[in-house]
Amino acid sequence: MSNQRASKRSARRAKRQVLPLAELPFRQPQNPYAPYELLDEEQIEQIHNASLHILENIGIDFWDDETLDIWTQAGAKVDRAARHVWLDRGIVMEAIRSAPKTFTWRARNAAHNVTIGGNHVAFGPCGGMVYVSDLVGGRRPGTQADFENFVRLSQICHVLHFASWEQVTAQDIPINQRHLQRLFAGYTLSDKVVKEAAHGRIITSDAISMARIAFGGQLPDEPVTGDVINVNSPLRFDDRMLGGLITYARAGQVTYITPFILAGAMSPITMAAALAQQNAEVLAGVTLTQLVRPGAPVLYGGFTTNTDMKSGSPAFGTPEGAWAQLVGTQLARRYQLPFRGNGSLTAAKTPDAQAIYETSWNLWPAVMGQANLVMHSVGWLDGGLTASFEKFILDLEQLAMFSHFLGGFSIDQESLALDMIAQVGPGGHHFGTEHTQARFQDAFYTSTIAERQTYDTWAAGGSKDAAERAHGIWQSLLEGYSPPPLEEAVRDELEEYVARRTQELSGTNLYD
Repeated sequence: MSNQRASKRSARRAKRQVLPLAELPFRQPQNPYAPYELLDEEQIEQIHNASLHILENIGIDFWDDETLDIWTQAGAKVDRAARHVWLDRGIVMEAIRSAPKTFTWRARNAAHNVTIGGNHVAFGPCGGMVYVSDLVGGRRPGTQADFENFVRLSQICHVLHFASWEQVTAQDIPINQRHLQRLFAGYTLSDKVVKEAAHGRIITSDAISMARIAFGGQLPDEPVTGDVINVNSPLRFDDRMLGGLITYARAGQVTYITPFILAGAMSPITMAAALAQQNAEVLAGVTLTQLVRPGAPVLYGGFTTNTDMKSGSPAFGTPEGAWAQLVGTQLARRYQLPFRGNGSLTAAKTPDAQAIYETSWNLWPAVMGQANLVMHSVGWLDGGLTASFEKFILDLEQLAMFSHFLGGFSIDQESLALDMIAQVGPGGHHFGTEHTQARFQDAFYTSTIAERQTYDTWAAGGSKDAAERAHGIWQSLLEGYSPPPLEEAVRDELEEYVARRTQELSGTNLYD
C-alpha cells in the first residue's frame, strides 16, 4: 500500500510536467536534410550484386505450399520436396517495380493518417514483449490491462503515430483470443492506425474483418492495417509468416519484410556479408508481395546488428547496428522502397544510462538515414523481452526532440534580431527585451523529463532521477486519458465479432 500511495503522489507531482508530451499536436515530421549515406554508389552495387548471387545460386526456403505455387507460376526454379526456391534476377527486379514508393496508411480518424515514404518519418511503439515493468510493480508477465494502458498512452502522445501494436503480450488471455482482444482495444481505445501481427492466415483474416467493421463495413482503398514479416534468417521464410504475408498483401494491406540477422550467428560475421544476406531476404519477400498483388504496400525492413561474441546474445545500440541501418536506408532508396528502421533497442534491463545511450545509437542513424517507419521507438528493454512504462516516457522525450529538430529554424531579419543585439550592447542581457518577452514561451523545445533546477532545489524535491520522474508522468497521462469517439453501432458490431470468433476459435492452436 505504501508503494501505491507513493506512486499516486508521484503522479500528482508530475501533472505540471506532462503538458509538453500531452499537448503536442499530431504532426508527422518530414526530414528536410539530405540522407546520410555511409557507402558510395559502387559499394551499394557490390551488395546488390552479391544479393542477386545469393538468390540465383544459393536460394531460399519457403515453407508454404501456396507460396511454392506462386513461385512456380512466376517461372522460378522450385524444389518442392526441399521447399527451396532459386530466384532469377529478372523476376525479382521486374516484380519490385510495382511496389509503391509512398502510400497513405489510414487511421480511423483521418486526422491521424500516416504517410509512408519519401522524406516522411513515422514513429511506432515497441511490440512483441512478453514482460512489462515499472518502478513500483517491477518486472512481471504482461496482461491485457498493461497492453491497454500502453494503447492509451500511445493515443495521448502524438509524437507516436501508431497506437496499437502488441506492445506487450497479454498472458492472462488465452492464446487463440489475444489478437481479438488486441484489435478490440485498438479500435475502441484509439483512433490512430491499428496494426496486428501477421502470424498466419487466421489472425490476419480476423484483423482485416475487424478493420472492415471499424471503417464502416468496407475497407478504404488505402491500407488500414498490417505488420512485420520476419524472415527466419538465414534464408528461410516459415509457413506462419508466409500465410500472413499472402493474406495481407492480397487484401492490399501493409507488410514490412524484415530479416533478423545477427552478424556472426545468422550470417557470416562481417557486416558486408550480413547486409548482402539481409538484402537478398528482403528482395525475395518484396517480390512475393508483388506477385500476390502488384502495387501492394510493402517496406524494406532492417533489423541487422551484431552478436555479442562473449554471450551469444544480440547486441543493440552498437556502431555495427548503426552501419546496418544507414546502409539499409541506402539499399531501400536504390529500389525505391520505403524503409522500416528501429528506435529504442537496448539490451539494458532497466531504464538506465545504458538503455538511453543504446537507444540513441539506434534513433540517430534511423532518422538521419531517412527511415520512413521507425518501429520499437519507445519502451523497449531487455533485448526485446520487456516493455517498460518508464522507458516509454524517456523514449517519447527523444522522439519529441527529434520532431522539433527536424522542424529546423528560420533565418530572416526578424530572427537575426540585429536591432536587439545593438540595443542591449556589450555586457547586458536579453531576458527583459521585447523580442525575448514576445517569444520565450515557445522559442525553445520544452522538456518533459529534464531536471534543470539547482542541486538544492532538486534535492529538496526528493532527488528524483529521470526514471522516477518518468514514473509519475506516465501515471498522470493515464489519469487524463479519455477514449476517442466511436459510434455505438460499430462498437457493438466489434463486440459481437469478438464474441463469435472467440467461440469459433476455442481449442484452436493458431501456431501449429
